[in-house]
Amino acid sequence: MEMSMSLESHLEELQRKHGDLQRQLDEALAHPSTDEIELTRLKRRKLAIKDEMERMRVSQTRH
Repeated sequence: MEMSMSLESHLEELQRKHGDLQRQLDEALAHPSTDEIELTRLKRRKLAIKDEMERMRVSQTRH
């Protein structure tokens, strides 16, 4: 089943944000002075976005 355009664009936006967070994490990890709390915050945001993308994909396959 084909995804609606708004769902597809939302998923693309989530994928972009996920990639942005990965780059931020990579940059933070390259600097030993990075605060552990900041690293944890970035990791949690990235995981939340990944979870939302997965929920969208599962929901779409059920309809």
